[in-house]
Amino acid sequence: MIAIGSDHGGYELKEHLKKYLDEQRLEYHDYGTYSCDSVDFPDYAELVCRSVIENKTDRGILICGTGIGMSIAANKIAGIRCALCSDIMSARLSKEHNNANVIALGGRVLGKEYAVEILNTWLKTDFLGGKYNKRNDMITNIESCYLGGK
Repeated sequence: MIAIGSDHGGYELKEHLKKYLDEQRLEYHDYGTYSCDSVDFPDYAELVCRSVIENKTDRGILICGTGIGMSIAANKIAGIRCALCSDIMSARLSKEHNNANVIALGGRVLGKEYAVEILNTWLKTDFLGGKYNKRNDMITNIESCYLGGK
């Protein structure tokens, strides 16, 4: 199950990506927003990421105007590894090397079909493990020191 959410700047792309998910028969939960009316992106980043952390969904998709705000907000949540991806190579490597569990996309900077290609790559790529486990563990240790309050 995939969590998906956007602010007003990502609403149109979110709706387009939902059609792709439907075509692929991938289950998702839409955490909003549900229109182009102005909203605050951190609210939707938190909803999507909370669903991933609480194992209600396996991974998340966040969309705002550029993807930057969503990725910043998402990465404040312990256990989230959100990758802002604006190209296919970044999408692939964010999964292979960093085991990203959330992807952020920019609704105002990506063409809709290219965004589908990026998302498709991210969804179909697996984490390589191996030497990347150590590096991801190092990130988790940093996170526990700063985000976990230790």
